[in-house]
Order: sequence, then C-alpha cells, then structure tokens
Amino acid sequence: MKNKLVGMRAALAALAVVCAANEAQAQTATADTAVVASAAQPGAADSAMASASTTADAPLATGQTQTALTEQATPDPDAGGTVAELQKLIQTNAVTELRTSYNGTYGASLLFNGNEMTYYVTLFQQKNFWRVIKTTSDTRAEGIYADFVKRTAQLSEIEIRRTKLEAQKAYTAKLIALSEKRAAFLQADLDNQKAQQAEVVARQQDTAQQAAQLETQRKAEQAKLDDLRRQIEQLRQQTESGLPRRLR
Repeated sequence: MKNKLVGMRAALAALAVVCAANEAQAQTATADTAVVASAAQPGAADSAMASASTTADAPLATGQTQTALTEQATPDPDAGGTVAELQKLIQTNAVTELRTSYNGTYGASLLFNGNEMTYYVTLFQQKNFWRVIKTTSDTRAEGIYADFVKRTAQLSEIEIRRTKLEAQKAYTAKLIALSEKRAAFLQADLDNQKAQQAEVVARQQDTAQQAAQLETQRKAEQAKLDDLRRQIEQLRQQTESGLPRRLR
C-alpha cells in the first residue's frame, strides 16, 4: 500500500510539471502573437492599451465627454420620444416658455428647462406638437426657432388666404342679402306705386264717364227746363190774352 501511494504522488508531480510547461508555452505564444500584431499595425497595441487604461483609471477630461456619457447613462424618460418628454415637462411645469410665434393655426415655441439647461424648440399646429428639437445650445435653439417661425409663415399662407376668402365670401353674401332686401323694398314701392297709379287711372276714367253722363243728364234736364219755361210763358200769355198789360 505504501508503495502505491508513493507511485501516485510521483505521477501527480509529473503531471503538474507537464501542465506548468504547457502554460508557459501558451504564454510565450500569446506574447509572440502580440509582437507580430504590433509589427503588422504600428501603434495598434499601444492604442488598445491606452484605451483600456483610460477606461479603467483615467478621469473624464472634457465636459463634452461627460455630457455624452451622462446622456448614454440616463435612460429615456418616455418611450414616446422627445414630444412625449416635452409634454411631460409641460405638465409638471418644468419648462419656461421663452418665445412663441403664431401664423394662422401654426406656431413655433422656444422653451427652456432650467434644471437641465436644455432648450426645446417646437413646431405645432392647433397646439399639437408637430416637431420638437432638443438642444443644449442656446445659439442653435434660437436658429431653429427662427427657421420654424419662417416655416409657420409659409405653411399658414394658404390657410390665411382661405380665411380671407371665406370672410370675403361671407361679406359678399351679406351684401347680396342686403341688396336683395333693398331691391325687394324698392320693388314693393314700385308695385304699390303702379297699383295706385292704375287705381287712379281707373278712378279718373270712371269719374270721366260719370261726368259725361251727368253732363248729358244736365243738358237733358236743361232742355226740359227750357221747354217748360216756354210752355209756361205761352200759357201765361194765353191766360192773360185780352187783359190790359201790366203797369210797370
């Protein structure tokens, strides 16, 4: 039994020596590969090492890099994108309205989030966001806002023209209604005038006929009266025949 244990220990020791030799050989091959790679691409190994060193140990050198890493590390506050993000900020009164311009139903706004020093430039129609641009540069924000204002003027041109045409149409319809009412009023006056004139003419004609009839009757009565007068005179003369004349 003792001889068996000694044999096993010797075998294990020999195996350990073999493993150590293989590991050393593998390390040597890896080093050789790195040297070959360095020779094929000068500076590649140094760049890789420098990159690893910066990531592991060196602090951030610029604010831009810090901002980029912060934006990457910060999760999206809303899966709906920048529009939903701005709507959420507006609901919580987290942004301040700096500028707003309207052209018809289109508008542009410049909003500022003081907590994050972030600007939001929006293009909207009837208060529904169409485009939202987020930036930390006030100069870029002002430039985008100016461009959006120009776009609202262009987009609203047809809309404003339509509004003016609708107003002109409504105003013309109003004038037509007033003119029709005036024309009807004057037509009523004219119809009344014609009716009165026709009535006057008819009355005059009737009066003329009546006058003619009365004139005929008057002449007949006058003739009858004259005849009666003659008869009376004749009868008087016959009655007074043979009598002395009247003393005057």
